[in-house]
Amino acid sequence: MTFRTRLVLATTVAVVVAVLAASLASFIVARNTLTQAADNSLTSAAQRIVAGQQIVATTGTPGQVIDTSGVVLLGGGLPVTGQVRLVALGLAPAFFTTVTVDGNEMREYVEHLPPGTQVSSGILTDGGALQIATLLNVSSELRKLAVLLGSVAFFGVLLAVVLGWLVARTALVPLNSLTHTVEDLAETTDVSRRLSPGGPDELGRLRRTFNRLLEALESSRRAQSQLVLDASHELRTPLTSLRTNLEVIRRVDELSEHDRNVLVDDVLVQLQELTDLVGDLAELARGDQQPAPKEPLRLDQLVRDAVTVQNTHGRSRDVTFELDAEPCWVEGHADRLGRAVGNLLDNARKWSPAGQSVSVTCRAGRVVVRDRGPGIAEGDLPHIFDRFYRSPAARGLPGSGLGLAIVAQVVKAEGGTILAENDPDGGARMSLTLPTVSGPDETRELAAPT
Repeated sequence: MTFRTRLVLATTVAVVVAVLAASLASFIVARNTLTQAADNSLTSAAQRIVAGQQIVATTGTPGQVIDTSGVVLLGGGLPVTGQVRLVALGLAPAFFTTVTVDGNEMREYVEHLPPGTQVSSGILTDGGALQIATLLNVSSELRKLAVLLGSVAFFGVLLAVVLGWLVARTALVPLNSLTHTVEDLAETTDVSRRLSPGGPDELGRLRRTFNRLLEALESSRRAQSQLVLDASHELRTPLTSLRTNLEVIRRVDELSEHDRNVLVDDVLVQLQELTDLVGDLAELARGDQQPAPKEPLRLDQLVRDAVTVQNTHGRSRDVTFELDAEPCWVEGHADRLGRAVGNLLDNARKWSPAGQSVSVTCRAGRVVVRDRGPGIAEGDLPHIFDRFYRSPAARGLPGSGLGLAIVAQVVKAEGGTILAENDPDGGARMSLTLPTVSGPDETRELAAPT
């Protein structure tokens, strides 16, 4: 079922319900009005009949007087029911009812007559009841009204269908326009196009939301294109060097043992650069995937393991890492946080002069890494965590420019923050902060009775 059909049906049903409700209400009001008019007429007639000292007739109104035993003393023609006898005995209040007499529908009023009331045939010693009635033409009038209201309802339904179709057609014009535009965008995949913002209504809001979606898609496409271009640029250098060295290997017999060793070392270094670059690109691609559930982990132990690894790498340049850590728990992914912390330490090792140390602190979910290098130029600070960004001073150092970008991506995904700044005493300082949680030992201590 199309949206247009649903809109027409909804409009038709709403109008049908409204027309039927109005017709039913009109029918009930008309019936009650006619019945109330008859009741008022009977009440006035009863008051006139009993106003005299003696009831000798019902003043032309069909009626009768009965005693407590149900015997008709005056008039006649109306049925004497058990409820009527209860009124005569004074055990029930006066009431109105509808009866059929000789095929005619009549409205009847029954009222109690107290003991001592005089009628033409004598005195009601124990009391009695007065029954009077009037011809009721409600049924015929109501039938006419029902036919009229039914006709109104029928034509109202037809009008509702026509109006519903016209309303649906008019209301769906801007929606159809939006649909055609979106279909055209889907066919051309031109995410640079934008829809007109529209007005303040729901369709305008939908247009603006779709524009924001297009902007996000365009930004994502640009980022992907830039990533491919940057990766191609970074891959070109080690691949060119590998090709050159492989061409030299053809003349390996002409090289001395020292030259062969240097050549093999260069090839291994270039292969390691390619391996690191591919690993960094894979880590950046993982940032767009749904991660596994987070688990509590000891951040200080994770940092301690990373420091141990970096101390091994730093021996070649006599760079050491000094750790000051206190136990603290965070919630996250150990492998990704380990890589982020490792990248921070690796960056500090690259920038530290030979023979210097890197101070690392870990307290309350905060990891601070401070090197003794030249620091970060003011112009580089805003771009330090950008992908493939390398400052002029870093272009002579190994690396792809993805290490700190990976740190920023991982920390953001883990709900933390990362800050790069220059330390007042010299060198660069990187601060990684993560929300802390209660560890298993702390939970058990809190749950233990005191």
